[in-house]
Amino acid sequence: MSAKHPIIAVTGSSGAGTSTTSLAFAHMFQQENIKASFIEGDSFHRYTRPEMDVAIRKAREQGRHISYFGPEANDFELLESFFQDYGREGSGKYRRYLHSFDEAVPYNLMPGTFTPWQDIETGTDLLFYEGLHGGVATKNNDVAKHVDLLIGMVPIVNLEWIQKLVRDTEDRGHSREAVTDSIVRSMDDYINFITPQFSRTHINFQRVPLVDTSNPFSATTIPTLDESLVVIRFQSVKNVDFPYLLTMIDGSFISGINTLVVPGGKMALAMELICAPLIRQLLVEGKIS
Repeated sequence: MSAKHPIIAVTGSSGAGTSTTSLAFAHMFQQENIKASFIEGDSFHRYTRPEMDVAIRKAREQGRHISYFGPEANDFELLESFFQDYGREGSGKYRRYLHSFDEAVPYNLMPGTFTPWQDIETGTDLLFYEGLHGGVATKNNDVAKHVDLLIGMVPIVNLEWIQKLVRDTEDRGHSREAVTDSIVRSMDDYINFITPQFSRTHINFQRVPLVDTSNPFSATTIPTLDESLVVIRFQSVKNVDFPYLLTMIDGSFISGINTLVVPGGKMALAMELICAPLIRQLLVEGKIS
């Protein structure tokens, strides 16, 4: 961790809503006049999409599974090194993974490939990471220890699957069969490398739909925020002003000693009320208390 070059990470699995959360943080940074460097976790995949397809086939032939959730398909060492470099010097190299034709065309590249590595912008106030592994820790690598503010986006799993299915079929052109296969194939890595992160976070935001999501694999629409509640659990943040939050967020209530529940439509407001003071504290004190 670094008082001079703080790192904020929003972590969650594919389809968890981390990208939506990034928009909320971008608004906060604009309001606070903060210059942030935005990094996508997909930058640290090991393989292009064609290479990943080959790796999946080889793993199946060997009776194994490989997924974007696990270490075989991601370079945790490189991600940890990147966080270290930014924390020490405010520098580092990044690239983009291009999911779709719309993302790839400006670079004259194919979807499922990477842009070239390049230096991040100099003189930024903080680093903002959004992706799968902002809080990952393994026997060999501990990414989480370099993060100053770690936030988990954790919709209940049926909602997570619905979001992934709808996004990957409508926005990324995958078939429902391919997305379903990806969910099944990823389950071991999900259990071992994704869910443990949410015990290391400072705050978790968990969206719970209030409509039936019993069979996520037949769903064609994503439950809206207004059809949801958001359970906010404070794990490593002290002195939370619950009376203030209850006053400011209409319809909110306390469900546990460290848990606030808000209407889904108020999630962005809750995120800003909770996180903006923490960001200011990070930039002044270099730590969260």
